[in-house]
Amino acid sequence: MAAHLSLVLPWDPATWGSSSEGWDGRAEEDVLGPAGITPSLLFPQEHDIETPYGLLHVVIRGSPKGNRPAIMTYHDVGLNHKLCFNTFFNFEDMQEITKHFVVCHVDAPGQQAGASQFPQGYQYPSMDQLAAMLPSVVQHFGFKYVIGIGVGAGAYVLAKFALIFPDLVEGLVLMNIDPNGKGWIDWAASKISGLTSTLPDNVLSHLFSQEELVNNTELVQSYRQQIGSVVNQFNLQLFLNMYNSRRDLDINRPGTVPNAKTLSCPVMLVVGDNAPAEEGVVECNSKLDPTNTTFLKMADSGGLPQVTQPGKLTEAFKYFLQGMGYIAHLKDRRLSGGTVPSASMTRLARSRTASLTSTSSVDGTRPRACTHSESTEAMGQINHTMEVSC
Repeated sequence: MAAHLSLVLPWDPATWGSSSEGWDGRAEEDVLGPAGITPSLLFPQEHDIETPYGLLHVVIRGSPKGNRPAIMTYHDVGLNHKLCFNTFFNFEDMQEITKHFVVCHVDAPGQQAGASQFPQGYQYPSMDQLAAMLPSVVQHFGFKYVIGIGVGAGAYVLAKFALIFPDLVEGLVLMNIDPNGKGWIDWAASKISGLTSTLPDNVLSHLFSQEELVNNTELVQSYRQQIGSVVNQFNLQLFLNMYNSRRDLDINRPGTVPNAKTLSCPVMLVVGDNAPAEEGVVECNSKLDPTNTTFLKMADSGGLPQVTQPGKLTEAFKYFLQGMGYIAHLKDRRLSGGTVPSASMTRLARSRTASLTSTSSVDGTRPRACTHSESTEAMGQINHTMEVSC
């Protein structure tokens, strides 16, 4: 069944107003909109943050919650935070999670809706520089650390960010990440494709598999229209060129090479079983520490699992948070009457440098993210990296 991309707002602005504050002057925590959503979720706050490599457009949903990390997102090429993440973050069960965190959506330079076109000759930031822009965002809002959710190019940027600034990253959800730079053959092929295909077509072939392009026409055509009309095409071409010229992500599984570097935080890798990025995600999985990595391969999903399977991804994300030391007592809307209370998420006291014990950990030294589809037998396997089809 073809998935629908919906950007329809779940409220009436005429009824709920347009300010991020309470309608009658009360604090946002005291005023709830539809389904208990605070005005800051209904009306996100937009910011332009100055960084060493230019302005960065950032959208904030919610407000900081004590010492909890912020959830920081970074979108893929051809998209912006709305096109990439609206379906996922507007999913009803996901809002039960995000109301306990501040969410920080980052748009790559010039990719946000209504962005001004960069001048001719503008040097777009490199992938390393895009990662180096993020500490300015963290500092601007006073975040202690973040949990990153990235897709494609955004996943690469967040992974690079975590490698350079490990103390600022609590965990990562990386969808469709490719840790490898393009070789000469791939680079030449992309150049030829750029001469013979339109920019939206090149982006669509990056986002979707050939099977999706043929069979899921409704979703593909929706994104074709949005990519061509919402994102500035000149700016998009610069971003795409920079992503295609990326270098290998300098990571290796510990013990495989001398002084190997890898991601030190918990990581959940996500890819659809019919996604063009599957090979790259598998490669990335082979280069990460298996004791803190979960590999989630989603059945009946293609290049945009956060759009086509938001429910499954939400469930996996909930367990990922629990495995990191956040306990969620969330309302299960599938239960009759919906009477299960929604309590706060409580961060377990711990040192950021100390290991945790957890009954869900295979080796008993770290918490693990898991999904309902895991069996007891799977948890007992020696291989700490879990491949899950759900």
